Amino acid sequence: MTRTFEEIKTLVETGLGRRPCDRKLRNVRLVNVCSGEIYPTDIYIQGRRIVSIDPEAQLEANEVIDCGGQYALPGLIDSHMHFESTMLSPEALANLVVPKGTTTLCADLMEIANVAGEEGLRAMLTCLERLPCRMLIEVSSRVPTAPGLETTGAELDAEAVSRILSWPESVALGEMDPSKILLVKDEYLQKIQTTLAQRKIANGHAIGRMGQELNVYASAGLSDDHECVEPEELLARLRLGMRVLIREGSTERNLDALVKGVLEAGLSCENLCFCTDDKHAIEILREGHINYNINRAIQVGLDPMRAIQIATVNAARHFRVEDEIGSITPGRLADILLSPSLEDIQPSMVLFEGRVVSENGTMREPCQVQSYPDWIKDTVHLKKPVTADTFRIPAQKERVRVNLIELIDRQIINRWTTAELDGESGVLRPAPERDIAKLAVVERYGKTGGVGLGFVRGFTLRRGAMAYSMSHDHHNIVVIGCNDADMALAVNTVAELHGGLAVALEGQVLDSMALPIGGLMSEDTAEAVMAQLDQMNLAAARTGCTLPAPFMTLSFISLPTVPELGITDLGLVDVNAHRLIPLEAEEP
Repeated sequence: MTRTFEEIKTLVETGLGRRPCDRKLRNVRLVNVCSGEIYPTDIYIQGRRIVSIDPEAQLEANEVIDCGGQYALPGLIDSHMHFESTMLSPEALANLVVPKGTTTLCADLMEIANVAGEEGLRAMLTCLERLPCRMLIEVSSRVPTAPGLETTGAELDAEAVSRILSWPESVALGEMDPSKILLVKDEYLQKIQTTLAQRKIANGHAIGRMGQELNVYASAGLSDDHECVEPEELLARLRLGMRVLIREGSTERNLDALVKGVLEAGLSCENLCFCTDDKHAIEILREGHINYNINRAIQVGLDPMRAIQIATVNAARHFRVEDEIGSITPGRLADILLSPSLEDIQPSMVLFEGRVVSENGTMREPCQVQSYPDWIKDTVHLKKPVTADTFRIPAQKERVRVNLIELIDRQIINRWTTAELDGESGVLRPAPERDIAKLAVVERYGKTGGVGLGFVRGFTLRRGAMAYSMSHDHHNIVVIGCNDADMALAVNTVAELHGGLAVALEGQVLDSMALPIGGLMSEDTAEAVMAQLDQMNLAAARTGCTLPAPFMTLSFISLPTVPELGITDLGLVDVNAHRLIPLEAEEP
């Protein structure tokens, strides 16, 4: 984004009328997020940048676009997201979010980094110059996420993180969970120090932490948190000088509660940003992207200007790039969207760095998905054959009390509870009639062949099995099922696809979907992926599952850094204590 000498000189000469502008947006109502005003004017653009927004300016332009009095807003910024969770390549994702008005994605690439390391990051970033939007990098701080508790495909040590932070796209250290700070792990403190020394920020992931623990966490230099669920958590972070990134993803729906809390307490919005974190393509198409966050916040009661500031200039200031993006002001990059309405932002036109890239919800020229290297499409290797016996859990008693993951609706956090299960014929069985299914994680990098086994309540599975090669953040194959044979079939199908999704029922594969790029992403267009995912969701419904985003939920069940229980290829994880625990629970 660096300004060149020639750019600066050309802007000055253009503003002085010595050469014509490339483009003039005539008759807009400018949403000035710096002054908080809305007023009629024209916008003059030269190359990538804005020359003038002066209502009295009379500059010549090679192209004049009559905007008919529409609102002109700065391009929207997603302050924290993982593009891999969309199942789309960066190119296909750009084709989906740009028509919604998003021109900057702040992406933590920890998913592909856990699979393929620094080499994987380089492979994914070869597309940047061709994208019709900007991707800024939050350098993954925890690869692996839970050292010693999981098997990953790669690691990023402090030296690698320091090296990647120097890349021009890098603006922050990616999200870091509290265990790395509260357990005083030198490697992670070194990563923070390296980041701060470069005058960049360190992203947080302080899920569930309050009081002195949160103070200690903030004191290490963490700048934000996107894991707030309750207004009390938001306020606690604002009081400590942290920014709160209000998240609205596919399964993590936090916006309503947090915005209502802000309004009821009369809090300032200047330290709030919006993010999606993890949102499937199908929800982006149907709801929107960051424009949905703005629209929903307005519906909840937030003033439109404040909602737009949260999505633009606030995020730019947070990442210390407000001199380049986040506002429609002279010298900034011309990322602009036009909308007929401020209360329901549906862009009629989107400009990225001065070029019209989208009109009426359609890309002018869709970004083509490049051919990714063969090695990054060959990351699934089962060390041992997976059969029904792989998931067999011996039982020494007729009734066994187990530690159980209990899902919480529309959140990624869960409850650690216990339940008694039947030990029939020496084998521990799930209890679908009580909404308790078997859960397993199968190591998929060909390193150990390990399989972690457990049980989960709240997935609403009644029969069959579902498997997915994205299981945060280690991305081994996670499978949930009501019988071992279907679980084995689903896992083997995913492996044969070199990564993806599968639903099995009564010995048959109902449907499957390939995600060959790192076992996480498709090579298809967004439209093709959404159509496939629709079919996968229909197949999941045949198992009895009623969740709105079953595969997104499945991908998060195993997360060993989100309270209270996780599961990896090594077994059940007590998240707060950062340790493995047995499946069988202690008697109450």
